Amino acid sequence: MADTPNPQVREINISQEMKSSFLDYAMSVIVSRALPDVRDGLKPVHRRILYAMHDLGMHSDKPYKKSARIVGDVIGKYHPHGDSAVYETMVRMAQDFNYRYMLVDGHGNFGSVDGDGAAAMRYTESRMSKISMELLRDINKDTINFQDNYDGEEREPVVLPARFPNLLVNGTTGIAVGMATNIPPHQLGEIIDGVLAVSQDPEITTQELMEIIPGPDFPTGGIIIGRSGIRKAYETGRGSITIRAKVEIEQKSNGKEVIIVNEIPYQVNKAKLIEKIAELARDKKIEGITDLRDESDRNGMRIVIEVRKDANANVLLNNLYKQTALQTSFGINTLALVNGQPKVLTLKQCLVHYLDHQQVVIRRRTLFELRKAEARAHILDGLRIALDHLDQVIALIRASQTADIAREGLMTTFNLSEKQAQAILDMRLQRLTGLEREKIEEEFQSLMKLIGELKAILADEEKILEIIREELIEIKERFNDKRRTDIVTGGIENIEDEDLIPRENIVISLTHNGYIKRLPVSTYRAQRRGGRGIQGMGTNEDDFVEHLITTSTHDTILFFTNKGKVYRAKGYEIPEYSRTAKGLPIINLLGVEKGEWINAIIPVEEFVDEWSLFFTTREGISKRSPLTSFAHIRNNGLIALSLREGDELISVQLTDGTKHIIIGTKKGMLIRFPETDVRSMGRTATGVKGITLDSDDEVVGMEVLEENNDILIVTKNGYGKRTPSAEYRIQGRGGKGIRTCHVTEKNGYLVSMRAVTGEEDLMLITTGGVLIRIDVASISSMGRNTQGVKLISIKESENEYVATVAKVEKEEQIAIEEGEDAETIEASELDTIIPSDEE
Repeated sequence: MADTPNPQVREINISQEMKSSFLDYAMSVIVSRALPDVRDGLKPVHRRILYAMHDLGMHSDKPYKKSARIVGDVIGKYHPHGDSAVYETMVRMAQDFNYRYMLVDGHGNFGSVDGDGAAAMRYTESRMSKISMELLRDINKDTINFQDNYDGEEREPVVLPARFPNLLVNGTTGIAVGMATNIPPHQLGEIIDGVLAVSQDPEITTQELMEIIPGPDFPTGGIIIGRSGIRKAYETGRGSITIRAKVEIEQKSNGKEVIIVNEIPYQVNKAKLIEKIAELARDKKIEGITDLRDESDRNGMRIVIEVRKDANANVLLNNLYKQTALQTSFGINTLALVNGQPKVLTLKQCLVHYLDHQQVVIRRRTLFELRKAEARAHILDGLRIALDHLDQVIALIRASQTADIAREGLMTTFNLSEKQAQAILDMRLQRLTGLEREKIEEEFQSLMKLIGELKAILADEEKILEIIREELIEIKERFNDKRRTDIVTGGIENIEDEDLIPRENIVISLTHNGYIKRLPVSTYRAQRRGGRGIQGMGTNEDDFVEHLITTSTHDTILFFTNKGKVYRAKGYEIPEYSRTAKGLPIINLLGVEKGEWINAIIPVEEFVDEWSLFFTTREGISKRSPLTSFAHIRNNGLIALSLREGDELISVQLTDGTKHIIIGTKKGMLIRFPETDVRSMGRTATGVKGITLDSDDEVVGMEVLEENNDILIVTKNGYGKRTPSAEYRIQGRGGKGIRTCHVTEKNGYLVSMRAVTGEEDLMLITTGGVLIRIDVASISSMGRNTQGVKLISIKESENEYVATVAKVEKEEQIAIEEGEDAETIEASELDTIIPSDEE
């Protein structure tokens, strides 16, 4: 007997069915679970929680209610999923370290930034926050569409009216199928200003918007490094930004340094961060930490890292940035639902879609109010007719057997609608008094005026936009607060998009103790007055500006260290500080190693073959290399020349191939030769002998000799002199040179040799901590083979001697603040600063 086909069994292609089922599942996750709507910035579960709280009357001005009650209502009416998923979402909405503007006002234990979980929902209480009330305002005025819930017995909103741009203000994170969203939070006032700007100028560019909205603003604060990642995210919808903790370095009375962490990057677990730092210190992967403790309290975050006395806090901090979550990256992916479809959106598109949504909301609300006003005016018009024919109406009603007959009579006699006739029948007798009749007339006239205004709004797009602006400004005034996350440019690891940086002339200063900063040239010059006085650069008493160069924000700055390495930075990457600030430790910018310091700073506008760099080491080795060899330098630096063991780089100069080189030694010898005597070599070459040294001699300086230069020398015991360069004959490279100073026990060996014009100042520091600044023009000009004159008094009994000599810009009088007198010093005076015993 043949098998008979079963009509209930259907043959299918298993492959096709799998594809179809998975696509259905994927779209369900994308649309109904994981992605926010561009209009209100909420996923379905967030929207349902807020609507359920609104429906239960748990408003911000009402008492708290058990969280379990809210969760039960949400899963029972709107969200057919687990209670833990709903409660965890609600907890997150109540955490001030997760939401920039919390949408749930929680009472009880709602977790902490240390990763502690919230208490069970039977223990906590909740209500709507004040700002979340604005997401649902006017929801009962037909401003949005409603849809059936999962079982068809309830109605839920498709989207909320959202009276502020919640998508960007609070951001969101979600993982769907095959796609994910990660939108950072922003500052409310800035986003509202951005919406206002778009409403006034639909053609506004992203660059112009970024002047209003500089970047994300995280609830935990921190610092965003660089703007190029922000711009990329705002222009394309995708980008990556680097966030750093906000840190201060304090010095204790015993001289030890302490790193204080006040703010950490967004979504970083503080307890795990501290645990990681402790683990690195224990495993000796980071050295120099003597104590680590968490002093955070209700007043704010405070992680204390005590640094060993011989360790550098800035180096330690750089290692912590590299190896811990004190520095993290945040991948921005602005993916949201637009008309039910997932789309990656630019900043402007987000603002435009929100503005479009608000226009729909205002138009629908206005239409709702118009219908309501017209319905009420229609009733009042009927009452006015009845009051105008009061005796006739009363007689008709008295003569009628039933209410239906009376209604029909009124409709026929006075040409009224059914609603008007019913309103007359329902009217209380007290409305017949003269005062009540006036009230009806006033209300009618008022409604007719309102109807005219509402119709005018609906007929004019600009009036709708004006209402949106007014309401957004009102919300900004009520809820705006200060930006928490700073955005800074600078840092070699974060190369900026140069299109973002205006091209301007700047002054870059590097102090003897290694603090660097930049200022606009215009600011610097505007503060100079002429005459001599206190510079006011914000340096400490034992610090001074050793390198001062004028360059452009787009020029490349080359930094050469004593260990023969070269680092690079763009002019705009040098952090900008005020005139009085001391600046950023250069170790934070370049990551130079311990025992390494900057010997030369050279700005380069363009790397061309016509220019070279001339190097000289302590052992008299010289090298000339094409400038183009240094066009591409890694973030962690590059070997500029190979040094022999025990040798170090003394000086680097930029030359054009036509100059003379002078090299001076400790024992008072000096050689002068054309730079072309040293052939051009590759970057890693060691070089050739520039000067032949005695066994106990060493190089103290190398300079490129310009026309009319004098040669200035300073000795160990504080003697110095200037000698015209014409007294030094030109020799060949590699000789012993000629005597530039008669070295005796009285004046001591040379510590410095410089080429000067007489328009500079000289800074001397002794081993005893005495610092003196001298006008070079006041130093005597003498012959080659002389001892020089005393520049500074040395305490020979305490074995003191000159340790450092620097040629610096001539000081000019600068007013410290408006209304304050700048301290002035005569050119002949010596400005000596001697540290007190306490220091």
